[in-house]
Amino acid sequence: LISSSPNLEGSSSRALAQELAHSLAGDGRVVVRDLGANPPPHLDQETIGAFYTPEAERTVEQNQKLALSNELIDELFAADAIVIAAPMHNFGIASSLKTWIDQVARIGRTFEPTGQGPKGLVTDRPVHVVTTRGGVYGPGTPFNHLDHLEPYLRRALNFIGLEDISFIYAEGTAKGDDGIQAARAQISQVAEAA
Repeated sequence: LISSSPNLEGSSSRALAQELAHSLAGDGRVVVRDLGANPPPHLDQETIGAFYTPEAERTVEQNQKLALSNELIDELFAADAIVIAAPMHNFGIASSLKTWIDQVARIGRTFEPTGQGPKGLVTDRPVHVVTTRGGVYGPGTPFNHLDHLEPYLRRALNFIGLEDISFIYAEGTAKGDDGIQAARAQISQVAEAA
């Protein structure tokens, strides 16, 4: 479960994603990565340099810079399914989720170059994105063109090999609980189908 809301109390995306993750896990374990409480650092020159340095040639400092990235990537590979709580912020994802993507999209770990373009290496696991929005931006709505969250997440996750992606929408949360209830119905359907 990857939670990206900086709202630690009362976050709809957190609550809905937790419901889904625990429903999917059944008696299994849910690993929680709380990006809102502990956002990953932005990439810096040293980290990017370490990404492109062959493992045998890395310095101690470079290995230290890669420790969190390695941990996040290991969590992805260990997961049977991935649930992401992604509230819409200014038509896109929260900055903490963007820095998480920057940390996990790594050459040689989650993707590799090929003659036909990059090939994602994190495969064979579903991703369920629970997205909350104060307004209404989902498919078929007049303001769907402002939704940069779904297309960006699809592309970023596809890039590292995650192609089985579903979105659960809690729309119009600034106007009442109808969107939350609709999302709960979607969560029940996803959990029953799993």
